[in-house]
Amino acid sequence: MGLFGKLFEKESCAICGKEIGIFGKKKLEDGVMCKDCQNKLSPWFSDRRNSTVAQIKEQLQYREENKTAVAAFRTTRTFGENTKILLDEDARKFMVTSARNLLEANPDVLDFFDVTGCRIDIDEDRDEQKRTNDAGEEISYVPPRYTYSYNFDVIINVNNPYFDEISFRLNESHVEIQVIGNNRTINPENNIEYRRYKEMGEEIKKALLEVRQQVREEAVAAAAPKTAMTCPWCGATTVPDANGCCEYCGGAMNGQ
Repeated sequence: MGLFGKLFEKESCAICGKEIGIFGKKKLEDGVMCKDCQNKLSPWFSDRRNSTVAQIKEQLQYREENKTAVAAFRTTRTFGENTKILLDEDARKFMVTSARNLLEANPDVLDFFDVTGCRIDIDEDRDEQKRTNDAGEEISYVPPRYTYSYNFDVIINVNNPYFDEISFRLNESHVEIQVIGNNRTINPENNIEYRRYKEMGEEIKKALLEVRQQVREEAVAAAAPKTAMTCPWCGATTVPDANGCCEYCGGAMNGQ
C-alpha cells in the first residue's frame, strides 16, 4: 500500500472497537481512539496524546462512576455567570460547568478536600485606536486614544489523577475602558463591569479556600487522639462519641 493509501487507512478505536477514518482518529501513546470516546473524557483533561489505552480506559471508568455523583449532587450555592461553580455543602463537593443539563454533561464532581489552591488572573491588553486620513492612511489621534481590554480567569488547583487545574473565564466578552492621552487617566476599579467581575472572582476564591480549610481542620480534629473525660451527668469516665456525648448515658459532655 502506498503512502497515500496508508494515510487514509481506517483503524479501530482501541477503546470501543469502532472503525474510524483519518479525520476521526485521536492519537494515544500506544493506539488511537474515536471522537465519541474522547468526548466522554473530563473536559479538564489535556494529556491525551501522552496517555496509554489502559490509562484512557481507567479514566472512562472513573467518568462512568462520576455519573452517580452528579445524580446525587444537590446545589446549595452557585457562583459565576456562564461557567458556574456549584457547591453541595452538605456532601462537601463541588463542580465547575457551563452545562444546563448536568446529567448529560457529566461534569467532574470533586471534594472540597481536593482543592489545593485558587487564584484570579486579570489579563490586560492595550490597543491604540486610529483614524483614516484623506489619503486612506491609518494615523493616530492627537492626543492618542487607547482601549484597554480586561479578561478575568479563575484557576483552581486540584488533586485529581487526571487533571490538576480547572481554568475558566468569568466574562463572556472583554471588559473595555477607553482612555485618551498617553497617561492612563481612568482607574479600572472605577468601571462597574471591571469591579463586578473582580469581586465575583474574589468571592469564588474565598468560598473555595474557606470550605477547603474547614474540611482540613475537621480532618485534623478527627484524627487527634481522644481524651477520656468524666461525664457530668452519670460520673462515668468515658471518651465522647462523634456527637460529643457520653457513651454510657448519652449526656452532652459539655455539660449542657
